[in-house]
Amino acid sequence: MNNFDELLQLVIKEAKAVNIPIANRISDKVIVNKRAAKRFGRCIKTGNDHVIELSAMLLDAPELSCKQTIAHELIHTCPGCMNHGEKFRYYADIMNRKYGYHISRTSSREEMGIEKQENCKYVIICQRCGNKSERSKRSSIVDHPSRYKCKCGGSLKVFSFSSETGAEFAVRENKAEIKYVLACVKCGMRIERSKLSKAVKNPSAYRCKCGGSLKRIK
Repeated sequence: MNNFDELLQLVIKEAKAVNIPIANRISDKVIVNKRAAKRFGRCIKTGNDHVIELSAMLLDAPELSCKQTIAHELIHTCPGCMNHGEKFRYYADIMNRKYGYHISRTSSREEMGIEKQENCKYVIICQRCGNKSERSKRSSIVDHPSRYKCKCGGSLKVFSFSSETGAEFAVRENKAEIKYVLACVKCGMRIERSKLSKAVKNPSAYRCKCGGSLKRIK
């Protein structure tokens, strides 16, 4: 089992050895998040203080994956690096070349050496960046992936995961019959529904995300 606090100190030394300007005030105690299932780490900033939080999924992950995640979060403590912009990528590239890391904006469980969830039934994969997320139940994004986008802007595709064979099979998008269509009179966005809902019955009582009123066109 990985000792997060010890690995944090090791990675801090690595970062300083290659002159990465990480913050001076970083807690020596890593927060373990037992509920985080979609992210591996997080850098929490309060004033000038920083705390590194890691998902409990990394406790039994390969040490390199754990250190790589810590390095990712430490770079976020550098001036102007709370996002994944040019400065972040510059420092990440230095750490990657020096220590063999693969620090990027996101990583999949497979890349991190973490086993797939036992109750995983669906895997959602971005067709642009390859980012993966898992689902144990059917949901709107599983049934209608074309309605959603990855953070990178890429389209999504859903695969069904077989726990017996470990194989992934593409899931055909649920094309439920569209009986009702609402449209925003301000931005023109269409909202499709297969069942009669409150919004369909009384669209004037609801608003689009842009603030525009809704009108039933079908």
